[in-house]
Amino acid sequence: MTAMSPRQLPSEAPQHAADYIARARELRPLLEAAAPRIEAARELTADVLDALHRAGLFRLLLPRSVGGAELAPWTYVEVIEAVAMADASTAWCLGQNGGCAMSAAYLAPDVAAEVFGDPRGVLAWGAGAGGTATVVDVGYRASGTWQFASGSRHATWLGGHCLVAERDGALRLAADGTRAERTMLFPRARATISDVWHVVGLKGTGSDTYAVADLFVPEAYSLDRFSAAERREPGRLYRFTSSQLYSAGFAGVALGLARAALDAFVDLARNKRPRGTRATLRDNAVTQSEVGLAEARLSSARSYVLQTLREVWEALSETGELNLDQRMAIRLASTFAIQEARDVVDVAYHSAGSTGIFESGPFERRFRDMHAVCQQVQGRSSHFETVGQHLLGLEPDLLFV
Repeated sequence: MTAMSPRQLPSEAPQHAADYIARARELRPLLEAAAPRIEAARELTADVLDALHRAGLFRLLLPRSVGGAELAPWTYVEVIEAVAMADASTAWCLGQNGGCAMSAAYLAPDVAAEVFGDPRGVLAWGAGAGGTATVVDVGYRASGTWQFASGSRHATWLGGHCLVAERDGALRLAADGTRAERTMLFPRARATISDVWHVVGLKGTGSDTYAVADLFVPEAYSLDRFSAAERREPGRLYRFTSSQLYSAGFAGVALGLARAALDAFVDLARNKRPRGTRATLRDNAVTQSEVGLAEARLSSARSYVLQTLREVWEALSETGELNLDQRMAIRLASTFAIQEARDVVDVAYHSAGSTGIFESGPFERRFRDMHAVCQQVQGRSSHFETVGQHLLGLEPDLLFV
């Protein structure tokens, strides 16, 4: 396929963006009502899945050639944020499955159509190269175990990131000398699923472990999701990798959680009178200061992420590909937003006092979900060190950039 010049790539139509954001916001009453059931089931419930599929929210990053929305990155973050205000587990699944859907940009059209042509087709995968794919005639024999496969319970296909073993058993090396990695795609029914998702937060993501043993995967159902040479789609979105959209999308989850928690506290503060006082919470000077600072932190972190994505998008008109500075900018803005959002949620939870601890209230689950978000790789404080090394002219580890 002949790639379109970056200068020819259209920007996202405002109405297209607004439509998907509106769809996400319209689902808020349903998702808020379903959130306790989602958590109890440890997976998205049937009514929620039906609504998400009708709204096309599993197809946010899927190419338009396969019936996807192909949203610009900042619009994608706003959609994830809107969903997270209602339920973080749902938003996390959309973020994870959306990043997986970007693999369609690297597949032959007939394979992409097979995986994603079903309107309810969803791809999920676990973290890291947990398997090995041995080269055989016209494909690979894959074996491995993968963890943290968010959304795998409603997925129709799974992917497994694998090191590649040549026929003689030697591991294939990439051009830079590191071990080569390919992602194998296969129907979910071909994997053995282990229910291990008993966790403190993001319970509804059903992030199970799965395994395959000596599974034949045709060459056409494998991809290098970081290889520009294998990329078939001309859209500007696919100059970003799934890793960069995971960073930004999970920042959207954190921002939505924090916005919902802070708004809930503002509502509470108007009427709650702490024991032993005559004044409401909002009349307290400490509360006033904390709310003001929390609003500043949340709004600035949100603007930072969205503006960074817009700037990188526009720069692609000239560069065609993301450079290391731009990748670092996304990494920094995303991690910063996650950690700022965590601090805002903590302010809301602790300022709510005993009201915050009740499962029936708006704080307890969001507090747990927010801290589960921060335990994931996207929220690591070590990312600041990585960016700092880059800014200081050192050689950083680029695994999560």
